Amino acid sequence: MRFPEQFTSFQRVMGLKKMVNRWRNAHTDCLWQMTLAQRRNPYATLKMQDTMAQELALAKKQLLMVRQAALHQLFEKEHQQYQRELNQIGKAFYVERL
Repeated sequence: MRFPEQFTSFQRVMGLKKMVNRWRNAHTDCLWQMTLAQRRNPYATLKMQDTMAQELALAKKQLLMVRQAALHQLFEKEHQQYQRELNQIGKAFYVERL
């Protein structure tokens, strides 16, 4: 009775070992392909990095513009609120008319 149990245990261990070896080989092949692609086409990699840097710069500019517009709206809203409060107590801002 003990022999078949040890045999199935051995089969499981060997199956796991084969699975680990297949995964290791696949991982090595994947890494090799990645480095091969990088060596084969360095200009495409550089161009892609340059494009990503340009896109990032544009995204930063757009974010800055959006934040500036939101801040401008906030200041305008606060100015109107302050003007309403001054009007309630009978005061106003001095506005020079041209």
